[in-house]
Amino acid sequence: MTSESKTVPPSMVDAMARLWAKFLPEIERRVASLEAAAGAMQDGSLTAEQQAVAHADAHKLAGSLGTFGLQRGTELAREGELMLADTATANDSAALESIVREIKDLIASRG
Repeated sequence: MTSESKTVPPSMVDAMARLWAKFLPEIERRVASLEAAAGAMQDGSLTAEQQAVAHADAHKLAGSLGTFGLQRGTELAREGELMLADTATANDSAALESIVREIKDLIASRG
């Protein structure tokens, strides 16, 4: 692969920036869903429906964050997805909260 083929055309950079701006509110909503699930886990009020929604949101985040170059975000979202696939307990809440914080930091750094 030549260095020339690694260069991203400005039009592609602009297009990705527009897509990021368009999808950022939905990405943030999905992160909020994970954050709410972590809080509900902590106090023992996580419902099956809330867990299922958060699980689906984690799955969608895994794909969308990678699309925007946030590979670590994809890894974190997958961890959250796996955590939410099983019976989530209060013991899992701290780990999920940590995942959420790191994802938020990655999103903020993406600008």
